[in-house]
Order: sequence, then C-alpha cells, then structure tokens
Amino acid sequence: MRILDKLESYLGRFAIPGLVQFVAGLQLLTFVISMMQPLEARMHYQDFLRLDGARILHGEVWRLVTYIFVPGSDSVLFALFGAMFLMWLGRGLEQAWGPFRLNLYFIGGMLSVAIGSLICGFDESSLYLFQSLLLAFAVIYPNEEILLFMILPVKIKWIAWLDVAMMALAVLSAPVAIIPIFFSHLNFLIVFAPGFVRERMHLAKVAERRSRFDQMTSSGNPFFHQCTVCKKTEVDNPTLEFRVNDDGDEICSDCRKPR
Repeated sequence: MRILDKLESYLGRFAIPGLVQFVAGLQLLTFVISMMQPLEARMHYQDFLRLDGARILHGEVWRLVTYIFVPGSDSVLFALFGAMFLMWLGRGLEQAWGPFRLNLYFIGGMLSVAIGSLICGFDESSLYLFQSLLLAFAVIYPNEEILLFMILPVKIKWIAWLDVAMMALAVLSAPVAIIPIFFSHLNFLIVFAPGFVRERMHLAKVAERRSRFDQMTSSGNPFFHQCTVCKKTEVDNPTLEFRVNDDGDEICSDCRKPR
C-alpha cells in the first residue's frame, strides 16, 4: 500500500476519471458502427480490432488497445445493457479506489492480457478482462443488489460466483482456456489474493486455538492462551499477558521483552 500511495502522489494527476465508463461508451459506439455495415464487412471490421499476438508482432500494435472496444455480441439489447453494467461497475470501483488505482487495475489487466497474447499467441476478446472488474466489485460490494432481467433482485456476489462457475466449465470443456483466463485475471489475483490468504491463515490459527482450548477444557487442565515462543500458558503463570501479533501468533509478555 505504501508503494501505491507514493505512486499515486507522483502520478495521480495523470489518472483518467471515468476510464471504464469511457471504454464502455466506445464499445457501444463500435457496436453501432459495426451494425451499420454488411455482415462480411462487419466481420472484417471486428477482426481488424481484435487482439492477436501474432499480428501484433508483425506491427499491428493498435490491437493492444482496440480489442477492448470489440462488442461481445451482435444483440442490441445485450450490447446496451452490457455497456450500462460496465459503467455501473466502473463508477463503484472508482468510488472505492479512486481514479488512479482503478486506472492501474484496469490498464494493468490490459497489459497482462497483451503479454499473455504475445507469449502464448491466443486470440481473445475482452470478456475475461471485464470479468476481473466484476470480481473486484463483488469483493468490495458483495451485498450490492442488481435487478436481473430488470425484475429479480440478486446480490452481486452470486453473479460473481456464477461467473466463476462458468469459467470453471469453460476450462473443463477446453483446458487451454485456462491461459487467457489466468492472464485476464492476473490483476485480480495480485490485488486480492494476498489478503485472502492472510485471512484464511488467521482463521485457521483462531480455529486451532479454539480447538486447543476445547481439548484442554475436556482434559481438566484448561488454558486458552499459549505463547508460540516459550509454550507457557496462563495456567503456568497467571501474571503473563498475551498478545496476538500480525501473523496471528500469541506471544507472552516475557517473550515480548527486549533481549
């Protein structure tokens, strides 16, 4: 976080407010331009914009950016509601993080996808990249509700879990899909995975202490606190004070004293 704070203090003025909303608007504009063309011309137009690592290496560098504007469907309703949903996600994430950190998350995701395409040569749409925005939103606002089909209220965390299940099915049906999925969600993993691992480890240690307490209670020699360093408990020395450090380990007052 300190590194991000320093980066934001130096580079924050270059952040683009409403970046995701701007991308959603350009995606909708691309859809309109595409639909105004005959079917064959439309296919060539979208192919001209798509991400393709092999073509990028041959000088078609615009594909590093333009692939995020390619519409995910030829349906007017899907394109319209998709753009509106993306704008909603962008506003929520920007409110939580601010423009700079959202820019860093989104552009970092684009960079990760581009590197993956250059290394592995996959030709992928921006769908998985936008899913990384959905997952980030669901972690920050898990109980936020949307109206599914404009009727049924559903919490965003269940939409995210459905998204994860669909990605798992995609990998099961075509294992090679794990490559674009990984690169498209690398930004999400970098931001949220460390905190998730720390939380799981902390809960495991709490459960271990609770289990130890229950065992000692049933054995007739109950204690709740035990120093990780010297193994003493409050039963061994009632004057000891115990504190939990950042790693979730209990340290007694004797072991905390400077040596």
